[in-house]
Amino acid sequence: MKNIAVLGSTGSIGRQTLEIIAAHPDAFKLVAIAGGTNVDLIIEQANRFKPALVSVSTKELAEKVKIHIPDQTKVVYGLEGLIEVSIHEDVHTLVTAVVGSIGLRPTLAAIEQGKQIALANKETLVTAGQIVMEMADKHGAAILPVDSEHSAIFQCLQGENSKQVEKIILTASGGSFRHKSREELVNVTVEDALKHPNWSMGRKVTIDSATMMNKGLEVIEAHWLFAMPYEKIEVLLHDESIIHSMVVFQDSAVMAQLGTPDMKVPIQYALTYPDRFPLHTPRLDLAQIGRLHFREADFNRYPCLRLAFEAGKTGGTMPTVLNAANEIAVTQFLCSEIGFLEIEKVIERTMEQHDPIPNPTLEEIEEIDRWARERAKTLGRRC
Repeated sequence: MKNIAVLGSTGSIGRQTLEIIAAHPDAFKLVAIAGGTNVDLIIEQANRFKPALVSVSTKELAEKVKIHIPDQTKVVYGLEGLIEVSIHEDVHTLVTAVVGSIGLRPTLAAIEQGKQIALANKETLVTAGQIVMEMADKHGAAILPVDSEHSAIFQCLQGENSKQVEKIILTASGGSFRHKSREELVNVTVEDALKHPNWSMGRKVTIDSATMMNKGLEVIEAHWLFAMPYEKIEVLLHDESIIHSMVVFQDSAVMAQLGTPDMKVPIQYALTYPDRFPLHTPRLDLAQIGRLHFREADFNRYPCLRLAFEAGKTGGTMPTVLNAANEIAVTQFLCSEIGFLEIEKVIERTMEQHDPIPNPTLEEIEEIDRWARERAKTLGRRC
């Protein structure tokens, strides 16, 4: 029996994680959840799984939840609540599925206790990759990727010598506007951007997919997860999202992980590794698909991808600024405060105004994160 805690239990990844736990009651037990502001769903999850601990975003919401769930379930709130969920003494594996840099502190707290991390929160490694990986090594905490691309790379590297890797290739769907030119993006709407062709994801991640910032964040994440220099990381557009990523070895062999676009596959693998459990999901039928399509990722078409590579290569606090500015710009777009193409402008201008700190402390990272958010808000209002 593996005891699980989930940060972001009401989001897309969190809900699917709970479905996997429910499908294998002899293998998994849900001990603690953090669910933000979706009170109705949190109450439903708490009554169904009866975890020992539930966290919500505010004290007011905690009071509302308490009266509708079992008395033995403790309710906490805020950042302290997230951390309490992460370090619960009975938890073996923490699934970090919250969106944004708010996942950093709780993840580090779990790592300090040597817990296994099933990582679906890109921002943790983007914002503080060096600190996270050094701490994981120090405390013997395994970090297992949940993103489909990183899970694919992880699977392809099983039993292989990572020193013999020539490069890794992250595949990208191209998002909602993959067949539109730059000129056609001027007046696109929020509703248009949220129509992802392949995946069902949260609003923020879906917008990131449309700008390709999602892939840019994954590039930085891959750099830290696999100790891979940026010169050995490539991005390839792949419309069907069947090949989830590839590894090219120095003898020219290429290994790829294929499957239907279903996030339950990498989520479950992170929970069951090194084993594989049965999963009821559509099987891949290549004969029915017939063809797979690939295109180079164009930095001119996708400036956010270029900015992510630049931030990663610069290092220090620059990826923190990239991520923070992106979170603010995406929020502004979702609120119809700026246009789609202005997302990249806000990010680039914020980066231009930052003098990166080479080897920042956690406190410096958090301070720069706050600065970048305020700067991006101001720049967004000028658009």
